[in-house]
Parts: sequence; structure tokens; C-alpha cells
Amino acid sequence: MKKKFLSILLAASMMTGLLAGCGSGGSESTTAAATEAKTEAATAKDDGGSDATEAKPDDTGSEAITLKWAIWDKDATPYWIALQEAYQESHPNVTIEMVDLGSTDYMTVLATELSGSGSDFDVVTIKDVPGYATLVSKNTLEPLDSYISNAGIDLSQYGGVDSQISVNGSLYELPFRNDFWVIFYNKDIFDAAGVSYPTNDMTFEQYDELARKVADPTFGQQIYGTHYHTWRSAVQLFGVLDGKNNILSGKYDFFKPYYEMVLKQEDDNICRNYADLSAEGLHYSAAFSGGDVAMLNMGSWFISTLISNIKSGEYDASLCGNWGIVKYPHAEGVEPGSTLGTITGLSVTAVSDQKDAAFDFVQWVSGPEGAKVMAETGNFPALMTDDALNIICGLEGFPTDAESKEALKVSNLYLEVPYAENVSEINDILDTYHKSIMNREMTIDEGIAAMNDEVGKILGQ
Repeated sequence: MKKKFLSILLAASMMTGLLAGCGSGGSESTTAAATEAKTEAATAKDDGGSDATEAKPDDTGSEAITLKWAIWDKDATPYWIALQEAYQESHPNVTIEMVDLGSTDYMTVLATELSGSGSDFDVVTIKDVPGYATLVSKNTLEPLDSYISNAGIDLSQYGGVDSQISVNGSLYELPFRNDFWVIFYNKDIFDAAGVSYPTNDMTFEQYDELARKVADPTFGQQIYGTHYHTWRSAVQLFGVLDGKNNILSGKYDFFKPYYEMVLKQEDDNICRNYADLSAEGLHYSAAFSGGDVAMLNMGSWFISTLISNIKSGEYDASLCGNWGIVKYPHAEGVEPGSTLGTITGLSVTAVSDQKDAAFDFVQWVSGPEGAKVMAETGNFPALMTDDALNIICGLEGFPTDAESKEALKVSNLYLEVPYAENVSEINDILDTYHKSIMNREMTIDEGIAAMNDEVGKILGQ
């Protein structure tokens, strides 16, 4: 990639929010993560104004190839063009032609496109798991197992994600982007309270104890020990970090201790009240940047937003400028670094007549080369190589302490929404009763019993 273009991208990284991985069931995750700023890099085009540059056969005389790639929000997302240009530079006989389908209902539009007889996409971007399930059920994606095997790809490097998106033992996508949850914390609040900072090996009991130590309920100078956004994932999905439970099980008693912890924190003024947050529409970014929240469980996409808004002055640095991150809390006996996440992946279409070339692009973007490009644009690759980690931690404004850098190393990534044909229906049910529990309209036991009953009907239990 040209040096001038790289410098543009590095500047762009400070102005671009990361895609959300946090929603109640996935739809809110993607919306919350929408990239926040247009960049010069994202609007760069060739002289003819098209999305792709002219294909040039390489010196070995390889045949010129054009691959058609479905994406969304090209002008607001710098890594699309960065990946395109970097791949074309290393594969001069290949042209990557991007087709922007827009972010609104992207997966629905894509499903319509691929179901049509005239579709000629070779590679498509997978935005969420429910949409992925739809495309697989329509037989529009090519199984990648033989390609993965022939290429010798080690799927374990993706933190166990492969098993969560496997369909009857086959994979139809490879992840290239990963957003995962960490704990953000305000160092000034801990310093003022004389309490040690959170660590990367913190149980839920220790997390709750820390939140209570730094909280101050005094009217007019109130400090909240922690904060939970209104997404159900901010509470429910603590329960899946043991690797034994997930949202598809139909039995949700494992949610109970986490609802008990959070509601007790509300009762003791350790965190803000869910009902008030819902009524006021307070965004998690406003809560943390206000300087009265000691800890916030939130996704890695908030890192670039926090950095850029402190730098621009939108956030008052005296209130939130001294911050750090640590790994998610874990239950007793669970490996530190186990966390929740969402992925963005690439698939080869079933109708492509250039499947080998299409998979080469998918493999490159999802591998070490693509990971480096993602990091250079301020985004988190699914494959966190040492190069990518050092690039992200070297961004101006990223915390300089060793704990914050270590927090980016994930040992086990559990998807908020693993693959299932009926995952959208399950999400809706879990959303509904989460709200009922948090609004105190149902007891924890009543809400969980309703989840078990309603989802059980879908699963035929």
C-alpha cells in the first residue's frame, strides 16, 4: 500500500468508530457500531470514478480477474478501500470491484440479490449471524471446508468462533473483523477512592466488590461503581462466558446470578437504574464521558470513539481522559480473557464461476495481511496478530499501561448470537423478558421461567 494512503488511513482511524457488537440479540449490536465519520481514504476513487482500479496482469502473465464484492457504507468505512488496494497491490492481475448495498437492511438486500437469477457476486460480506443463517438456508453460499483444508488454515486462531458459525459441520464464512467486550475504567475515580485498579484476572465477585468500594451515593457528588447499558447483552451474556451455556439452549436459569448481582447493585445505588436509563435514553458514551462512572462493560468499538472524542474536545479530558481497559470478569474456574463478541465475515457465493480466486481473497482478508490492514485503519481484526496488536496499541491516545494492551488478547470468544435457523425468534423473546425483569415488572424467576417456556416452544422442548 502506498505510504501516502497509509498515512491517510492512520489519521482516519482516529475519526472512525468501530462497529458495535453489543445488542440485545445482534440487531442493536450492528446499529450501535455504525462507523461515525467519513474519511478522505473512504472517498478515494480512480480517475473514472468507479469503486475498482483497472486490472493489470502480473509479470508472470496471469490472466486478469475481476471479483465482485458486496459491502455496505463504503464512503464511511475506510477499511473497505484499504483492503481492496492492499490486495490488488499484492495481486496485480486481480481487480476487486466493490458494490455498496448500503447499511440499511443490508443482509435483506443481499439475500434478495443472491436469490435472483442475475446475481454475479463472487464474494459477499456477512454482517450478522441471523442474516448468515438466511443465506445458508437459501443455498446461496459456498461451503468453505475443502478450501480451508487445502490452504492449511488453523481455525483455532479465531478463538473458537468456527464452531459457533458451523452449519451441519460446515463453514460458509471466515471472519475478518471482531468486536469484543472489555471493562473500561476511569483511573481518576479509583485513585481518588484509594482503590486498586481492576485487573485482567478478575472474578465477578471481585468486580462487584470493586464497584462497591469506589461508589459514592452522596447527592451532588455521586459516583457509580459500574454502568450497564440497556442492551440485554450487558447483563444476560455474562452467563455464557463459561463455554457451557448459550442463548440457544432453551433453559436460562444460568442468567439468574447475574440478574441478582445487577439488580442488587441498582438497589444499593452502585449503578444507574435501568428504568431511568430507558426513559432518559442515556447513551453509554455519555455516561462514561461524564466522569461519574468508575467501570463500564462495553465493546472494543468504543475505544476509537473515546480516543477521537477526547482528542477533539467533545469529551472533557479532565473527566474521562485518564482511562484504561481490562479483560471481562469471569466466573470461578473460567479462563481469563473469555469474552463476548460479534464478527464480520466474508463468504464465497455459490454462483461464482471464480471460486478459487474468490477464496484467495477471503483467505487474505481474514489472515495476517488483512489483519494488519484492519489494524492500520483503527479496527480490530478477527485474527489478532502481534503486528495488529502493536499497531492498535500504538495509536495516539490508547492507554500506555501494560494491562490495557494485555486486555486485547482474547482466549475464548463466545458469540453473542451463535448460528441457529431460529435465532431471530429466540432473540426477540429474550429481549422481551429482559426488559420485564429489569423494569421490575416480573421477578427474576418469573422472567426466566417465561424465557424457558417461550423458547422451549420454538425448540420443541
